[in-house]
Amino acid sequence: MIETMEILRAWVRGWAVSRATPPPVDEPDGHRVDVGLPGHRVRYLLRSPATVATRAAAVASPGTWLKTCGSRSAVLAGLTPAWTAGETEYLMAFEGRVPPVAVPLPYSVTVTGDGPAWDVLVSAGDAPAARGRVAVVDGVAVFDKIETQPEHRRRGLGRVVMHRLGVAAGARSAVLLASAPGRGLYSTLGWRVVSDVVPAHVPEGAA
Repeated sequence: MIETMEILRAWVRGWAVSRATPPPVDEPDGHRVDVGLPGHRVRYLLRSPATVATRAAAVASPGTWLKTCGSRSAVLAGLTPAWTAGETEYLMAFEGRVPPVAVPLPYSVTVTGDGPAWDVLVSAGDAPAARGRVAVVDGVAVFDKIETQPEHRRRGLGRVVMHRLGVAAGARSAVLLASAPGRGLYSTLGWRVVSDVVPAHVPEGAA
């Protein structure tokens, strides 16, 4: 649990830098980020399902998000009907260097940024094909916004993005929050799952 707590803290700090939000605030059961966007006003990151019921009852305002480390069944048991649960995500960690990957033709790679965040864009001519961002906080690289356009998938571009982000960050410790499809890619690159993460939110306009 101690390891999970540290990795969650590293992720939320880097996520805040990547998304240009205010710094996270430590809470007794995790962290809070005051995002301030329509539909995403505030986000709570909880270390375990133990406080989900309390939080779900106390902070069920429209635009509020909960992301909780732990089993899906335990998290769902604590939610009230006001909350809409999303697909399970995966907090993942990596130590070392991502192996070099050749850029396939006809693609090119552009890296921008000078710290603490960098962006990688893979393009086919003028058309964006894949992209990602990394932010480094306290020596930990937090990978974010990794995506490949549907028409460019299964060509190794995700690996290219991950490698170039790792080079830009220059950190040997890294964390990210993956979707189920992303988990498959990252696992093949040596990332390990630290915890399931169950997201839920109260939709904007909810009573």
